[in-house]
Order: sequence, then structure tokens, then C-alpha cells
Amino acid sequence: MPDTVLLIDREEAMRRTLGDALERAGFEVHREAAVAGGVDAAVRLGPDVVLVDIGLPEAAAPGLIADLQSRGAAVVALAAARDLETAFRAVQLGAESVVARDADTSHIVAAAARAAEKTRLVRQVSHLRGGGAPGDLDALGSSPVMRQLADRITRVAAGRAPVLLTGASGTGKGRVAGLIHALGPRAAAPFVALRSAAYPPAMVRAALFGYERGAFAEARERRLGLIELADRGTLYVDELCEVPPDAQAALLQVIDGSRFRRVGGTRDLGVDVRIVAATDRDLVAALQHGRLREDLLYRLSVTAIALPPLVERAPEDRLALIGRIAAELRPRVPGSPGAWSAEALDRLTGAPWPGNVRELRNALERALLSARGAAEVGLEHLPGELRARGAAGERRAFQPLPLAELERHHIERALRHFRGNRTRTARALGISRATLINKIRSYGLN
Repeated sequence: MPDTVLLIDREEAMRRTLGDALERAGFEVHREAAVAGGVDAAVRLGPDVVLVDIGLPEAAAPGLIADLQSRGAAVVALAAARDLETAFRAVQLGAESVVARDADTSHIVAAAARAAEKTRLVRQVSHLRGGGAPGDLDALGSSPVMRQLADRITRVAAGRAPVLLTGASGTGKGRVAGLIHALGPRAAAPFVALRSAAYPPAMVRAALFGYERGAFAEARERRLGLIELADRGTLYVDELCEVPPDAQAALLQVIDGSRFRRVGGTRDLGVDVRIVAATDRDLVAALQHGRLREDLLYRLSVTAIALPPLVERAPEDRLALIGRIAAELRPRVPGSPGAWSAEALDRLTGAPWPGNVRELRNALERALLSARGAAEVGLEHLPGELRARGAAGERRAFQPLPLAELERHHIERALRHFRGNRTRTARALGISRATLINKIRSYGLN
């Protein structure tokens, strides 16, 4: 689910232009013209970030920013460029940061991205204090393959080496990066993410390493980069192959020497940060097309974790994932039921989910919205494409089968997926190749 931004600004043109820029950066944006409507929207939506025009008459009222923050949002104040007194007061009242209203939209979007990361970190720490980390690992699933994945995440989290996460889009690489941070010795320090798609390519290096005043036309003051904000913690680099080559070279310097230089700077600075990077690209193709530096890949892939798509995960793993996502979504959909019918769960676990976790989350949220006021989420509340799947005869209500038949069917599907490659099939099923061969003979599979 994308981070949610509530934009409160007096000018319609500002709401439209900035709101569109935020949406292009991947945020879900809600716009309000007045503070009163913004507060109501904050109560209703529970946004991750509130961008508020601090020049509005009610905006500087004592307690407003604290009230918005109490609802779990980070507040970024938008101030007139020359109104230093109002900007200073906004900081005193608890604003996360202050940005000039007439600044380039990319700067405001970057401020919103940093605020969203802090919101995510605060929620993560709160979750961990409530004992949530083991449950997150349990939500990976209970099949041998996913338990091995959970064990590997736990072992990797205890180390200091950089990590490379691979897997199709939507397989949960960002969540695994958060788990690696939360389960490791840096858990009390910041977890900061670089979302490469949120920045123009020319601004990625500045966002990552910061810049000095005068480094470029818009650099009116020194800005710290994400790498400094993540000092002693973890930096998650999403979409690694979208990071420009010069920024990749600078990342390699951080990994090898714990040193970096701000854009426009003249001296190297020290930093203690663990790098966790992710990509959904084919690594060989990325190297051939110059999208990824070979030396950086070698340093990152010393500790690599591949996340399987949902279509390759066992039904019990999908069920655990559905339970975790539904529990996360339910507080955001007032009036939605906590129970799901067997038919609905059967349909959900049987769908192929080519969009992986992102597509599944979207379907579950739509189902919860449709089921508001009902005793349980039933088949009739699922999105139309899932109901149509059943109508076409692809998957009906749950039909119990003997365990041996289920195992035979699962092994047969795995063999087909890996085109008969027994070594890869055995690895995916979490059994030895000899055991797989014995089961193939036992079940008469070719």
C-alpha cells in the first residue's frame, strides 16, 4: 500500500500541482483547502504525512501539529519563503520540517518522502515493542521453503555485511529489509529507505548523499542526505538498477570505506551504515545494459536473499500472508469484519497473483471495504475478477483431499513449474533430491 499524504493548502493551483507531483512519486494524496477539513480528513484517513500550509490562520494554533502527530502522521509545514518567524514557530510546535511553498516540487516531494520514512520507523519501533517481529517472521509461512527463508533472514540480520534482495515486483522485499533491520543489532537506530522512483535521476545522488549550499541552482542551503540520516542504522536502497552510475559508485565507497562526500562538497565524511539493496531486474541483463555496476553487484551479492513469487508459495504460506495483511488493513477500514468465510479464503489462496503481495493487498482491501457491516468477508465481497474465476470453474468451494493426494498434486505442479528440473524442484520444496526422486517413483510421476 502506498504512503498516504494529506495536503492542506489554501490555493487550488498549489493543491493540484503539488498533489499531482506527489501522486507521480507513488503517494496516495488527499487534498483539503482548510484546516478544519484537514483535521477531519486526518481523523478519517490516518495519513502517514500531513503537508500543511502554515500560513493558514488556524494552522499556527497551539496543539494543531501535536494533534495531527498524535494520529500517527509526520507533519511538514509549508511556509512562505521569507516568513522565517512563522517557519521557526512551526518547528517549535513540533513540525518534522519546514519547506518553502514556492520551492521546486521535487524538494517538497523529497521532504514528504523523508517524513513518510520516519512515520514508518516510528510505527515499526512501536510494533517491535509490542513483540511483533516474531509474528512477522511467522507470517512468511510454515512450509519448509519459507521456514528456511525465515531462518536465513534471522541469520543475515545478525551480521553487518550488505545484503541484496531479489525477486519479482511486489514480493515483499521492502518488508524483508525492515525485518533484517528490526531483528539485528541496529534495531534502535534509524531505518531509512531510498525510493529511487520518487526522484528525478539527476537528483538521486543529492537525495542519497546530501548537498552543500550552492552545489546547484536550487541548493540554497546545506541538506543532509539519506545516508547521513541512516547513520548507525540501515539504508534500504529500493530499485537498485534505477540508481544512476555515479551514485552507485559512491555507494560502493560507503560499503568499502564507510566514507562519502556530499554533492558540491570538498571533503569525505565518515558514516556507519548497513546497506540493504533490492531489485526486481534480471541481474545479467542489468550488467549487460549498464544499469548495474559489476563491482557493486559483487559486494552486495555476498549476502543475497531471493524472494519467491506468490505463485510458487504453498497454500499454507499464502494463508499466513493473507492473515497478516488482513490484520494490518482492518483498522484502516472501520466496520469491516474480522472473520473470513472458507469459500473466500479458498478462492484467495488458489489465485495465481501475478502482481504478488501488492496485488493481494489491493484485493483484500477492496474485499474489506465491500464487507463493511457484514458478519464475515464472503465470496460475494471479493473483487469481480476473483468471483469470475470461480464462475468459470477454475476453483470451487473447498473439497477435502487425502494428504497423499495433496502432496502428489503439489509435487507435480512444482515439477511442471521447473520444467522437470529435479534439483531446483527439490530445493523449492525443501527436501533432498533423493527424497524427491523416491516420491516421484512412489506417485508414478514423470
